[in-house]
Amino acid sequence: MELKIVITGTAAVGKTTAIQSISDRPPVTTDQAATDGLAIVKDTTTVAFDFGEIVLPDETIVRVYGTPGQERFRHMWEIIAEGALGFIILVDASRDEPVVDLDMYLANFQKNIAESSAVVGVTRSEQNPNVMNEIYQYLENQQLIYPVMAVDPREKTDMKQLLLSLIAMLECY
Repeated sequence: MELKIVITGTAAVGKTTAIQSISDRPPVTTDQAATDGLAIVKDTTTVAFDFGEIVLPDETIVRVYGTPGQERFRHMWEIIAEGALGFIILVDASRDEPVVDLDMYLANFQKNIAESSAVVGVTRSEQNPNVMNEIYQYLENQQLIYPVMAVDPREKTDMKQLLLSLIAMLECY
């Protein structure tokens, strides 16, 4: 059996790193040199998608796709989201308005998430002590129930926990 999971979020939130940390095989990336304002933050950016695979003990293959974070590549988002079983939305707590970022990704993937589920991973949460409460409040106001946890995309255990939370949400449907 093969399953498809999508990781999305803003540029530099850690999508490529997350896929590298969790993939059982060397991931495929489409990084190119950053040529806009993002070049201040990082040298490269994903322009199409990232791709990794996880092989579960029962031989199920989980294909993990990462979207480009920059909105100028959003045409890829719909293509990547097609047929996804679930979504991991990474939110960068160090950005000016992380809840607005979350809202934008939930809105863009609303149709897909409605047919599956989502979890929220918050990166750099130590840089914004109130971010978790702000996200919980936002989700409650929207009447959305998604697991939210602080994660470090470099840590395989953190990313596995997000994935297991997503699988638990999917089993509820």
